[in-house]
Amino acid sequence: MLSVTYRVRSTGPEIDARAAAIAVEQSVEMPVAAIDDAVVLREIVGRVEGIVEVGTGLFEVRIGLATATIGPEAGQLLNMLFGNTSLHDDVELLDASLPPALLTAFGGPRHGLAGLRQRVGAAGRAMAASALKPQGLAPAALAELAGRLARGGIDFIKDDHGLADQAYSPFAERVPRCAEAVRSAALSRGCGTRYVPSLSGDLDALRRQVVLARSVGVDTVLVAPLILGLPALAALVRDFPDMAFFAHPALAGAARIAPPFLLGTLFRLLGADAIIFPNYGGRFGYTPATCRALADAARAPLGDLARVERGALAPAAPVPAGGMTLARVPELLAFYGTDVILLIGGNLLAAGARLTAEARAFMDQLLPQEPG
Repeated sequence: MLSVTYRVRSTGPEIDARAAAIAVEQSVEMPVAAIDDAVVLREIVGRVEGIVEVGTGLFEVRIGLATATIGPEAGQLLNMLFGNTSLHDDVELLDASLPPALLTAFGGPRHGLAGLRQRVGAAGRAMAASALKPQGLAPAALAELAGRLARGGIDFIKDDHGLADQAYSPFAERVPRCAEAVRSAALSRGCGTRYVPSLSGDLDALRRQVVLARSVGVDTVLVAPLILGLPALAALVRDFPDMAFFAHPALAGAARIAPPFLLGTLFRLLGADAIIFPNYGGRFGYTPATCRALADAARAPLGDLARVERGALAPAAPVPAGGMTLARVPELLAFYGTDVILLIGGNLLAAGARLTAEARAFMDQLLPQEPG
């Protein structure tokens, strides 16, 4: 069974009936009295496993759903977790206890935190990322920015997630230029900086873009799973096991799904190696508690420890972002520890002619400190 927890607005006298209705909606979606198949009644109809009041008019409802209704398909997983019930504005999907069969079917990150560290040579320290902005720049200008960031030693230089295949910056022109700029700068500095292009389009286009990126030496890419579709992420991870995937949270706010579960658990389950999310105190509204829970979900053991140690369910790298500044780096290292990728975009780019120097200052703050 798949045990799913929802946060439900209701009243004491009504919550039992409301919970039962969610169990039916997320399983058979019809009056149970009309079902005469014993197997369906016994094994498929959802069950209310527990109800806990957590505040005035607020309850956590735990529902047991049959794993057999899902199969190893990402879209159906989300459908069974929250498909119809997402249309009810009194319910939020909070969490789910994933059974071994689902963990094995999806497999999690192929590289994860440890693999990303190895790619950029970041043993014993936090990692750094930045973004190529703004939209509207031509490939040559973006490549020039990428080279300057790489000369500063930034570990991962990603496209802004809004960069797609626009006429002013076609993917097929932008990616080779940026990849070469980063490669040249990284070689001159002796570092392992990676360029991370943003993928867009339907699954056929995504596959073509990965093939093109791979042909110019790129081994890490950026996807927005809620825009491209969770099944597309799962398919790319399956088809290109050599690629590492950064997952962007665009559109996550449109779903009433708790961010630690959606971004930290589901994105990781489907193969995201690094998970970008809005950091507390930035441009977005996530609290420190939400960010802590999200980072923990990305890094904590997911399922059987033996499989985690073999890497099939490897920890993903949390990537706090969104209005980050160099001045906050010590605070964020204290909060997240070193198993993190700190993403600073606009604050670095605002340095203008001093961009490379500011990138180096960023990297200097991540170096292990000598004891007192």
